Amino acid sequence: MQLTQIQDQIREAAARGAQLEIRGHGSKAFYGQTPVGEPLDLSGFSGISSYEPSELVVTVKAGTPIVELEAALAEQGQHLAFEPPRFGGRGTVGGMVASGLSGPARASAGSLRDHLLGLTMLNGQAEPLSFGGTVIKNVAGYDVARVMAGAMGVLGPILEVSLKVLPLPVAQATLRFELSQANALNQLNRWGGMPLPIQASACWDGALVLRLAGAEAAVHSAIQTLGGEEIPDALALPFWRGLRDHSDEFFVGAERAVQGGAQLWRLSLPQTAPVLNLHGEQLVEWGGAQRWVTTALPAAQVREPAASHGGHATLFRSRDKSVGAFAPLTGPLLSIHQRLKASFDPQALFNPGRLYEQL
Repeated sequence: MQLTQIQDQIREAAARGAQLEIRGHGSKAFYGQTPVGEPLDLSGFSGISSYEPSELVVTVKAGTPIVELEAALAEQGQHLAFEPPRFGGRGTVGGMVASGLSGPARASAGSLRDHLLGLTMLNGQAEPLSFGGTVIKNVAGYDVARVMAGAMGVLGPILEVSLKVLPLPVAQATLRFELSQANALNQLNRWGGMPLPIQASACWDGALVLRLAGAEAAVHSAIQTLGGEEIPDALALPFWRGLRDHSDEFFVGAERAVQGGAQLWRLSLPQTAPVLNLHGEQLVEWGGAQRWVTTALPAAQVREPAASHGGHATLFRSRDKSVGAFAPLTGPLLSIHQRLKASFDPQALFNPGRLYEQL
């Protein structure tokens, strides 16, 4: 697919007053509000534009499958440290950035936004706009590029992104502890103040699982310090992949519950927030900062407790998202969003209502 083809489709839609749904492989069509508009398919705009392993930077087109990018990085002993979910292996780089989702290592490695160095996109006039750069020390336009992370495509289609990559850890180990959620949160907060190579954590159904990663000596020392049951790699690796890609037991059960009328919520909270006594199944990640809840509770009974502890709740999966997928914005924040939308996409062509109804 050529850039001119994408630009022609945008201009033609603008001339007709049509709206466009930006699409890759459709792996995240469930996320956010229901997609609206004629398909603007970017899956054919793919490929790695440049890769400098010694500089820890890769530039890749939006339609490139994440698995294809990760395979190229793995050949050089590198990876995307924020572990983006693949959702069945169909996720693309553009959708990865637009959704802004990160995986199990986010608490230690940083979010997708932290690894986004620059990008090129198209505005509502089909004009290419470039922000940021292709080297880690370049900060020109940094913040504008990062606005696109999690914007759900409402500002325009992403064409190409430059990402910081990191070496794969030399050593890894997984430990399991029998702990309640309250005790697990207390332990995670205590361990967080210690020099331990904890890369990821997951607490569910009375167990806390930790992934250690780093130098061989550091991982071995942490195992001795922490104790717990060491899980063989043959079992641990599939578990962490399933957690990353939302294909493990918790998420499979959540999907069944959603089909039966429940909802899967994603709560973002301070790591020090206590247990939220919400009815339903809970999975806690990121040292307590990300909490998944499968429940049939009304939206207010999920969002209000999250907000009272300094966080917010996103309706991640549901057959009915009439309450809004994302936490409602205050007046001033909504105004900022609307001004950004008007600047990039004055005709409101792209992904109407996907992030918020007013956009």
